[in-house]
Amino acid sequence: MPGRAFLGIDTSNYTTSAALFEDGRIIQSKRLLPVKEGQIGLRQSDAVFHHVQQLPTMLDVLWKEPATLGGVGVSVRPRDQEGSYMPCFTVGYGAAKMIAGALSVPVYTFSHQAGHIMAALYSSDQIALCKQKFLAFHVSGGTTEALLVTPDKEHVFHCELVAASLDLKAGQAVDRVGHMLGLPFPAGPALEKLALEWTGPVKVHPVMKGADCCLSGLQNQCQMMVSQGREPAYIARYCLMTIEQTLSAMTEALFVKLGELPLVFAGGVMSNSLIRQHLQQKFNAAFAEPAFSSDNAAGLAVLAYLRQEGEV
Repeated sequence: MPGRAFLGIDTSNYTTSAALFEDGRIIQSKRLLPVKEGQIGLRQSDAVFHHVQQLPTMLDVLWKEPATLGGVGVSVRPRDQEGSYMPCFTVGYGAAKMIAGALSVPVYTFSHQAGHIMAALYSSDQIALCKQKFLAFHVSGGTTEALLVTPDKEHVFHCELVAASLDLKAGQAVDRVGHMLGLPFPAGPALEKLALEWTGPVKVHPVMKGADCCLSGLQNQCQMMVSQGREPAYIARYCLMTIEQTLSAMTEALFVKLGELPLVFAGGVMSNSLIRQHLQQKFNAAFAEPAFSSDNAAGLAVLAYLRQEGEV
């Protein structure tokens, strides 16, 4: 007889995703939003349209797995901060309410950021960290933030912003440098492949303001190197190593301020093997597996389960 499952839905700026969590197992269904060749982003109106078109297909894939639904977890805002809002999340929330209403099950709302953090905890087998204080980095196209995470009965955990990029975000830097080098959007995988071709030394200098960082200079430096005709592989490596060294400097500053807490890295940028390898070796940090690093609904399904079962 099928067990009780929990559905997660996430309609972020670049990915439509749904997931089922049942008996400790995740089934995912996701698809990137289409971005026209040569562009490095989407208008919110276009993102909303594409989510409306894609979400039914993502859900159809999951319904092939028979299960009794116990609840729905859905992202309704980018972050757990006042004023955090993006129209694209209304698509997922509307679908979650309709499904939950038809099946008479509860809807649990979370932030997109919380979903990322839980996906990292799940895929690194660190869900038990929800019961204690830990430090989480969310590094993506729209966010480069460090968060002090503490247990919370209503939302499973509470995220307090403790450091961030004061200008450009890491994922934006990756995509803009990739665009300079003629790489497709999103540029992460192609930029990593190109960076691996460079085996020589690379000198980088993170720009820090306390535990906060600035990344706009990274884009400027890469643009200058492109105009000077530097090797594309070097530029790609420089970009990724600057991000890695910046995150390392942020972590060290926060450890001085907060103590050496358990450390978790989440978000699409953290699927990069070069960045991940250096930070794992230095800090013994937990990372989401690549399938759970990019935008996904898996963490929201797990959060719904934990919220309903009260296992925090």
